[in-house]
Amino acid sequence: MTNRLMPNFERVWSQNYKFVCLVMLALAISLVAVTQVRADDEIKVGSIFDLTGGLNIYGIQQSQALHLAVNNINDNGGVLGQQLQVVEYDAQSELAKFTQYTNTIILRDQIDVLFAGLTSSSREAMRPIVRKNNIPYFYSALYEGGACDKQTFITGASASQQMSVLIEWAIKEYGPKIYIMAPDYNFGTISAHWIDHYAKEYGGEVVGSDFLALTVTDYSPTIQKIQAAKPDFVAALPVGANQTGFLEQFAAAGLKEKMGIVSTNYGSGNQQVVVSPDAGEGIVASQEYFMWIDEPNNEPFKAKWEAAYSLDEPIISEAADVWNAVHIWAKAVEVAGTTDSDAVIAALESGISFDGPNGTVTMQPGSHHLKQNIYIVRGNRTHGFDVIQTFESVAPSFEDQVCDLIANPDTAEHFTPADL
Repeated sequence: MTNRLMPNFERVWSQNYKFVCLVMLALAISLVAVTQVRADDEIKVGSIFDLTGGLNIYGIQQSQALHLAVNNINDNGGVLGQQLQVVEYDAQSELAKFTQYTNTIILRDQIDVLFAGLTSSSREAMRPIVRKNNIPYFYSALYEGGACDKQTFITGASASQQMSVLIEWAIKEYGPKIYIMAPDYNFGTISAHWIDHYAKEYGGEVVGSDFLALTVTDYSPTIQKIQAAKPDFVAALPVGANQTGFLEQFAAAGLKEKMGIVSTNYGSGNQQVVVSPDAGEGIVASQEYFMWIDEPNNEPFKAKWEAAYSLDEPIISEAADVWNAVHIWAKAVEVAGTTDSDAVIAALESGISFDGPNGTVTMQPGSHHLKQNIYIVRGNRTHGFDVIQTFESVAPSFEDQVCDLIANPDTAEHFTPADL
């Protein structure tokens, strides 16, 4: 009897086993589907900033601004009715980390948009990757200008916006002879070309220049060169904590009494807080945002910032740039009705505007740069700035001239003044 029943038992067990397996497989498939739906309900915002290392004086506030903007959007219903989720990496002020984490955050984390980078070298490391993967990328820092790429959007000021107003103002204020102190990478070297360009346009002359590594701490050789050149003013573009030391050594050498000093990036990392009042007083800077400007949306922005982080440390321009970038992208997604990259990029190219803390900013369709206000300020003895002059709705003239991504969507170049 046992021998006769065993085959039937094995057959029934086998059939039941197959049925159970099919049920389990179906459940697994449904669970994957549910997981996929949940994943699709999360709009992932990618963030790579320098949270540690020598450039964290910028990166920390860039990250804070991103989280503040995301929280603000989420508190107001999110985007397309969905909440935003931040996926964040610390580049540790190392260029190689930007390449590594950009690949990771796109391929593994499946982000919908990327906000990342401070230095131009970090931007250039990431641009080919976001282009290949067709991910909208926002670079939110003042820079030397000329980046032209379908997937890249710039919310900081370009050199053609800052230099065009600053160099003209400085030549009228101090005289025509200019000495350049700048970091030895593309931000410094290309910015120097712009200084020379606008010097010639407004009757000035570059009488000397020095390009220095970010690791330099002794500026005696540079100061000696400046003393020998006898300029009317120095265009100083210090980047990072070490190069801020140039400003102290410049003042200690007694040069502030003999010549002016102007900058497009002084204050962008709160250098005015760490330098002495003697060194900081009188330094003139031009940027797209300073905490002390009088704009309708600046006070609400500062109130949100103070509630989240306090105002013990002034808000830098890159923070406002990131805040604007996140909100501009969110508006574009709402216009597109989807997070699909092509649709969002098309919406961004429709000329979207946003009322930011620095005034109304408008995305230029062809160049992917913002038309925005530029402010000239002068450092005071209380580690702050006094506004000297406001230039409203300054267009990124160079970028608008050389970069037309509507007519030429396959363009992927970094234009320089030599392309004029």
